[in-house]
Amino acid sequence: MKTPSPLRGRGSASNPKNRFESLERVSEPMHADEVSSPATQFLPDHSKSLIAYNDSPDVGFDASINPYRGCEHGCVYCYARPTHEYLGFSAGLDFETKIMVKGDAPQLLRKELSSPKWKPRVLAMSGVTDCYQPVEKKLELTRRCLEVLLEFRNPVTIVSKNYLVTRDIDILSELARHQCAAVFVSLTTLDEKLSGLMEPRASRPVRRLAAIEALARASIPVGFLLAPMIPGLTDSEAPAIAQAAAGAGARFAGYVALRLPHGVKELFENWLEQHYPGKKDKILNRLRAVRSGKLNDPRFHSRMKGEGIFAEQMAELFRVACKKTGIHERAPRLSTEQFRRPTEQLSLFNHSAA
Repeated sequence: MKTPSPLRGRGSASNPKNRFESLERVSEPMHADEVSSPATQFLPDHSKSLIAYNDSPDVGFDASINPYRGCEHGCVYCYARPTHEYLGFSAGLDFETKIMVKGDAPQLLRKELSSPKWKPRVLAMSGVTDCYQPVEKKLELTRRCLEVLLEFRNPVTIVSKNYLVTRDIDILSELARHQCAAVFVSLTTLDEKLSGLMEPRASRPVRRLAAIEALARASIPVGFLLAPMIPGLTDSEAPAIAQAAAGAGARFAGYVALRLPHGVKELFENWLEQHYPGKKDKILNRLRAVRSGKLNDPRFHSRMKGEGIFAEQMAELFRVACKKTGIHERAPRLSTEQFRRPTEQLSLFNHSAA
């Protein structure tokens, strides 16, 4: 099968078959001068709840929220792409051009935090797709969710690769004052060209470092996440990334080895063929060495770091890089001690006044 021509501003250039559907959409072939990127569509998501739970032993959180499904950043390697198949879409172009928007996310969050069933715990934002993707600048759903979290003083950890996170420094500073906020800025490479090809609509590396600096200056706990670390392509950058992030003010760090579930394998292979054909075999073979001979290994305790000598080398490279830059923490310590339900506070006030 011929590798699809790259689309400007998009990580994927095609729509692989949805694994849950028997029919496959095949686009009519176009001449090179006819290839263009489809416009992004924003579709309403009518979910009845916002907080999602998981019992995975290796993701670092058990409850998360996100106002969006799908992500316009278009990162070609994104492990979340196959989640779009549950909605009847493809993990390819559909994932980055058909964005589901939870317009009532703040109201749903307030309702769930107000419930006596809610046991205060750290909520993760961007556990699947980035809560600061481009449309957030207009819709401000993430900001309004943060306002709710501040109202309840419920702790939150954010992961983003968009400088837009700095827009909400005012709210994050207040949350941090109650030990209720931390931000991981995702850094995959310091190479501007590579970042532009691999993460076309995300902030460039220099802007992400600027975001770390701005958050640190505002006394908001901030670290970096080297995710994914791509064997044979970006793993060697770990020392430089750690040094740059620490210099900007990062206090903690983590990493995740590349994983390519379901249709992401095809997308990533096509991307390598388009942009790095000379490195393709080396990268894929190195990835297979990390993933037990495959391009993906979904097993718990292995899927985040991989196994084998190359996985061990990546882990050691990351450990030493962080040690040399003075970063010793892997995650911040947040607290639920100041959690409150505003309705309870109001009831107490009214009772006292009576």
